[in-house]
Amino acid sequence: MDTATTTSATAAPGVADTVTVRSTGGDEGRTTVGSSAAPDRLWEELVTSALLGTDRRAPTGLTRPTGGEATEGGSTAVGDTAGALLDAAALHTVRRRAGLRPGPAAPPPEPAPEDPRVPLPEAARRRLDQLLAGRTAPSPAGRRGAAPDLAELLPQWLALAEGHGYKAPAAALPALLDAARARTDLRPSALRFAGPRGLWLARLNPEWRFALRGTGAAGALPSPRDAEGVRALWDEGLFAERVALLAAVRNDDPAAGLALLASTWATERAEDRLMFLDSLRAGLSGADEEFLEAALGDRSRNVRATASELLSALPASALAGRMAARALTCVGLDRTADVPTIGVEAPHECDAAMRRDGVVAVPPAGRGERSWWLGRIVESAPLSCWPARFGGRAPEEIVALPVADGWRDELHAAWCRAAVRQRDADWSRALLGPPAIPPATGPGTSSLAERARLLSMLSPEERALWVARFVAAHGLSEAFQLLGVCAVPWAEPLGEAVIDALDIAREAGGYPWSFSGVMGLAERCLAPEAVGRLEPLTARPDEAEDIVPGAGGYWSEAFRRLVSTLRLRASIRAELTPPA
Repeated sequence: MDTATTTSATAAPGVADTVTVRSTGGDEGRTTVGSSAAPDRLWEELVTSALLGTDRRAPTGLTRPTGGEATEGGSTAVGDTAGALLDAAALHTVRRRAGLRPGPAAPPPEPAPEDPRVPLPEAARRRLDQLLAGRTAPSPAGRRGAAPDLAELLPQWLALAEGHGYKAPAAALPALLDAARARTDLRPSALRFAGPRGLWLARLNPEWRFALRGTGAAGALPSPRDAEGVRALWDEGLFAERVALLAAVRNDDPAAGLALLASTWATERAEDRLMFLDSLRAGLSGADEEFLEAALGDRSRNVRATASELLSALPASALAGRMAARALTCVGLDRTADVPTIGVEAPHECDAAMRRDGVVAVPPAGRGERSWWLGRIVESAPLSCWPARFGGRAPEEIVALPVADGWRDELHAAWCRAAVRQRDADWSRALLGPPAIPPATGPGTSSLAERARLLSMLSPEERALWVARFVAAHGLSEAFQLLGVCAVPWAEPLGEAVIDALDIAREAGGYPWSFSGVMGLAERCLAPEAVGRLEPLTARPDEAEDIVPGAGGYWSEAFRRLVSTLRLRASIRAELTPPA
């Protein structure tokens, strides 16, 4: 270095800050860099000059040197303007640091509440850390490889831990809240497992504020039996808190939940009334009919429609009776046909009484008025009114009857919605029809989404058997939505049917990518005991000439991943044994 520079600072109030620049030859100069009365303005000047360059903009008071000197306010500095700027910045930095005053100490947070639940076994705790941190390492080819997808196993792990009454380890709470923040489907189970300490921690980090939505101001809802606490939160809480409170009270005591809602119903906003009314689905009974009947006169169309839907789920309600009377005038046996046939005469107008009962007069785009009105009436009529209308026929016989004038699809779709709304297993079974019949020609609906809803009305055992027969008859290409409503783990013979269908697809030689959704479901839903049946399928098959090149390797990898995932699930189940 050509020069050695030392600095000394003086920052007395009202006195100009100075910098001393000493050259190796012993010459010394002092540069005034500004008054401490305006430190922020001085710092901005220095930063601006440094960014633009001192040759384009020198700090105020620093003139461009001539003959190797820079002058400021009559003082002389050795070196150029850039050097003087750096000296001034160094001095100002020291002065700013020395001038900092400690702020007032923040009050410490309140202690974390106790969680009385049982601590996790050590093996399960290590597994939780693995699942929370887990991301499968990418394979060299960019594929998933044979490693299990740990993130997809976390929901099952949480369900098992919650079912056994374990509490989350304190050290795992941050990662658990991060996982819940990233995946909304994890939030209910993750927050229940995190417990009171998770809510306590969430209040300390704005990124975890989602965990406090729907809870009271203290991070938890009052007990449904705490009348004073319930009343205070209902009157003063945020909307999300009030929705959660109503659901909790309704779940504990349906009559108390209805009384709470009725106490402020007249003063609620229309959009709030709609959300509150939806909470009455839980525990819906005839005791709610009077309130819902009054809601049919609400000024909000959406509120009226929701009240009508809830009343139609009560087959003994007055609205259900009115809808039955309308439906029976529209649908019946056609006496002029040579064979028993259902005749349909859709409504020609939507009168005031129909509108009050929740029938929306204006149909959605693309729908005809008469078919729209017919569908709303039939889906709201009790299914018990139809056997007598059709000569004592059972639901299977009614659904099998031909329908005149092209009304079959509209009528059957309305019956499907009614079966789901009224949770009627007999009508759901009839509308599903035999699983071996092609979906497009079945007695009920060709919509797989509608079939999935109908399946959910059956017992888990009957559901699994029906889907197994569907898979055996039609393969896996149309079964994805149906598999999703079956209880986990899949009961036999459903598991066997899925494995057989996958084996058939493998033998056909196509790529497994078209079955990736079913493979993902199988990883989460097959019983771990199916490993023995799957292990022979992990071998790489010989590829014939008519097989897509490389397909055998992909299938082998997919089955190895399935086997390793099932083994991991078996380990998780063994680690999360019920506490003593």
